[in-house]
Amino acid sequence: MDLRCAWMLCVLCLVLSVQAFTQEALKEVVLKQLGLSEVPKLHKRDLENLVIPDHVKNKYMSLLKRQRVKRRALPSLAGILRGIPGHTGEVLYSDTTTRQKLMFDMEGRIPKNSEVTMAELKLFKKPLDRANLPAKQSHRPVSNARVSVYWVQRQHDGTNRTSLIDSRLVPIRESGWKSFDVTQAVHYWLRSRRREPMFLEVWIEGERAGSHASEMARAVRFTSQDPRDKALGKPELVLYTLNLDDYGSPGDCREEAAMGKSTCCRQKHYISFRELPWAQHWILEPAGFQAYRCSGSCLQPPRSPRRPGSGQRSCAVAGSSALPIIYLAKRGNHTEIEAAEFPNMVVERCSCGTDG
Repeated sequence: MDLRCAWMLCVLCLVLSVQAFTQEALKEVVLKQLGLSEVPKLHKRDLENLVIPDHVKNKYMSLLKRQRVKRRALPSLAGILRGIPGHTGEVLYSDTTTRQKLMFDMEGRIPKNSEVTMAELKLFKKPLDRANLPAKQSHRPVSNARVSVYWVQRQHDGTNRTSLIDSRLVPIRESGWKSFDVTQAVHYWLRSRRREPMFLEVWIEGERAGSHASEMARAVRFTSQDPRDKALGKPELVLYTLNLDDYGSPGDCREEAAMGKSTCCRQKHYISFRELPWAQHWILEPAGFQAYRCSGSCLQPPRSPRRPGSGQRSCAVAGSSALPIIYLAKRGNHTEIEAAEFPNMVVERCSCGTDG
């Protein structure tokens, strides 16, 4: 481990063990990773009409999928949710995007003392209506449309803010079920602690820039939640859960950890970028992340075998993983959107070590 990584891991230990320093220490880690001395000063014009370029979106999704926690074995199917009866699931249009709104009633659908290990959004793509295709022109052929799923976070001021959850290319001329990994959206909903449905948006865009690709993408239609839509296959949210009484992860803290009665373990510790004033407009994705932190006590050896000068054994980070982000970068008078991967941001393992 070089000095830079060692410094990062040291600061991470501070971030995840002393909550009072979370904001400043986390900001210091992020700035160091980007080689910045301070948070970029963004103007209102920098934040207007932001569109994440496809190459940035692709890089972020690639990093995200690589870093996602491996699915635990033996998932049990918790249930299939088909939306709220009577919800129409509007389809909105803009110059380059078709947006479909989805709403799922989550209250009481996740068993107590269980963990959502995977959530899939299943959308039924309707057979292609060739009447919706643009007239043939001398354009490079377009075979796919980009379909992205966003979690919609309703702000206290009545506005909405979205978070990119999954994105993939879908063949325009194929019909049938298409699946998207929306586990992160369910975790966001669980963290929000609001007694309201989970809102998703499906964006259908051209696979590349240009009006022809956008027009071709408009031919893609998924069945909506509207009861009047008689097409097969309403949107489904499939939840997989594990009973923590049977499959609780060894090394993760149980409830007694909050009361300081546990041995060294990994405790949940969520960091919301949307609630940090310095990050809420600068870091675009993710909305937040489960960082975890190390908590609990360690058995102390007798005094006689201790090495002179060594301190107490304490619970500390023994392994960590990276966090992909999308952020705004100032390049002179221009603002660019970039994707990066921050190492050592998510605690994977905790263990007892001797101070000094």
